[in-house]
Amino acid sequence: MKSGVFGILKARFLINDDAVKNWRFIVFIILLAILMIANTQRYEQKVFEIAKLNNEVKELRSEFVDRRSELMKLKMESTISDKMLEKQIFPSTVPPVKIEVEKEEEKSFFKRIWQ
Repeated sequence: MKSGVFGILKARFLINDDAVKNWRFIVFIILLAILMIANTQRYEQKVFEIAKLNNEVKELRSEFVDRRSELMKLKMESTISDKMLEKQIFPSTVPPVKIEVEKEEEKSFFKRIWQ
């Protein structure tokens, strides 16, 4: 057992007669390790990108809410009337009247029905 451990520590398995078989396996393990490291790197990059995009979405959503509340404030009747008073335009004291315009065809049709 002692010679087996010393053989591994001195790397005799790499210089023996059947070392080609061992070298192939070592190269295969190294390639797998490189692939695993590259895959982990890509995964971490994507995680960071997702976190960045989530923060951007939160910022944009917050800005949207701010703009929407600002728009609602600007659309209020009191805000509009204040802006109109600055320009010397006052609200009407007479209530609005609905104007209905009838087409000639409709008038003639109704006249025929009533006659």
